[in-house]
Amino acid sequence: MMDFDFPLILVVLTAFAGFMWLADRLFLSKQRETDDAPPWYVESTAPFFPVLLIVLVLRSFIVEPFQIPSGSMIPTLKIGDFILVNKFAYGLRLPVSGTKVVSLGEPERGDVMVFFPPDDKRYFIKRVVGLAGDEIRVINNVLFVNGEKMPQSTLDKAEPHFVQKSIAERNSPSNAQVMMENLGGIDHLIRKHQTPGPYGQIFSTIVPEGHYFMMGDNRDNSSDSRKWGPVPEENVVGKAFAVWMHWEKVLSIPSFDTVGTIR
Repeated sequence: MMDFDFPLILVVLTAFAGFMWLADRLFLSKQRETDDAPPWYVESTAPFFPVLLIVLVLRSFIVEPFQIPSGSMIPTLKIGDFILVNKFAYGLRLPVSGTKVVSLGEPERGDVMVFFPPDDKRYFIKRVVGLAGDEIRVINNVLFVNGEKMPQSTLDKAEPHFVQKSIAERNSPSNAQVMMENLGGIDHLIRKHQTPGPYGQIFSTIVPEGHYFMMGDNRDNSSDSRKWGPVPEENVVGKAFAVWMHWEKVLSIPSFDTVGTIR
């Protein structure tokens, strides 16, 4: 989702501003007259420390915003959707290093999760379809978990939430179809081609310990665990739980039609 290390930049800026704030409180303020203004290097950094600290804490341990840059999660998430990611659902992690310091929960099958793929420092978002020890098979775009077929159905009896999501897909490629998939009791939408792509024809693997198998809901247009393998636990970032705005292009008008929970 982004190519630069924003968490590292935020930590460095917060640490520097905090150092200047503390130095001014303990030493510099005592060396100047009461009516004297702080030096420019203090005045231009120290006042930002509380704001930077609050942003750092919120982004690292509470919630972090992201923008969806690709169509791999269509129809669940569209290009230009702004989402919120719960940073404590799977435990508290230190910024930059990602080391888990407090365990609060684990990813579950069906969760929409933000993570780093193996050997890649970019943020990705996909759906958890396999847990450690699961046997994952894909045959003609039908998913099997531990030998059990994950049912797919049309939207005739779907909830209004899913029907509304599917309306935007009426202009999809003629060979694409929006279906409802039940993933271990979790209903969600998928989009697949009538003729499966390379990773939708025949695929099989067993998820190793400490890893998660991720797949995009846009099954024939998703770079996921079928290509680069399962995701190690230490690469988990958080659980995506809400869309709060849609803004695909800078010159376009933001939309709030898709605001809601991610399912």
